[in-house]
Parts: sequence; structure tokens; C-alpha cells
Amino acid sequence: MRVVLQRVSRGRVTIEGRTAGAIERGLVLLVGFAPTDTEEAVAWMAEKVLRLRIFADDEGKMNRSLEEVAGGVLVVSQFTLYGDARKGRRPSFVDAAPPAVAIPLYERFVALLRERAPGAVETGEFGAMMDVEFVNDGPVTLILER
Repeated sequence: MRVVLQRVSRGRVTIEGRTAGAIERGLVLLVGFAPTDTEEAVAWMAEKVLRLRIFADDEGKMNRSLEEVAGGVLVVSQFTLYGDARKGRRPSFVDAAPPAVAIPLYERFVALLRERAPGAVETGEFGAMMDVEFVNDGPVTLILER
């Protein structure tokens, strides 16, 4: 499982002109799955995302978690995180989980976040062509892998 995590002041996903999900202060998560990923990996990642101390405290240090700032989360499925462009000019996506594997893991990840996140948990739409907009705050961007 791979997550590109971005701390944002706002984020939004639109599909064919309609807003599918939007948040204010919080995190945008671009999420991809490998065929070997498990529910254990999903639970670990949800916990990691919720508890990472990447929001500023009163002294401006990254010392607060999403839970502490009551931030929102925008989760966007992105199989291209497993794209391999080392050879040729067209990326290969053979390392990405097929939808039959990825969809249940994605849904479980979102459900775990919704159970525990202090703010709104919004999503795009799995497999849809989406426009993702956000304002990276900091900028703070981390790549998480399990």
C-alpha cells in the first residue's frame, strides 16, 4: 500500500463537473494498492495517517496530529502510484492491484478513517476520471508505504 500524503489548507475532487468530495484544513491522501496488500496493512496505514504529527503547534513546530487539529481527510484512489516507468516510454501498471483486490481495501481504509477521524472524510470515486485540486500547506508531502 502506498499513500502520498499532502497537508492542505483545502482540497476538492470533481467528477464531470460535480464535486464528489471537499475538505478544508487537513490531508489529501492519494492511495494505491498492490496485489499482496492486506487488511492489516490498511489498518496500519489508517493509524499512521491519523497519528502523524505534521501540523504546527503554537510554536510553529510539526507537533500535532490530524486528530489534534480536527482536520478533514480527502481520500483519492490512484493506481498510478504503482506505475513503473523505468523502461520504455509508457508506464507499466502490473504492480497495481486489480479492482477486485483494490476496491475492498480502499473501502476498508475509508471506513477506518471515518470511524476515527475527527473531521470529515471525503472521497473521490474509485476508477473514475477525477480532477483533484488542493492547496498544499507548507508544503508538506510525505510518501508512506506498508
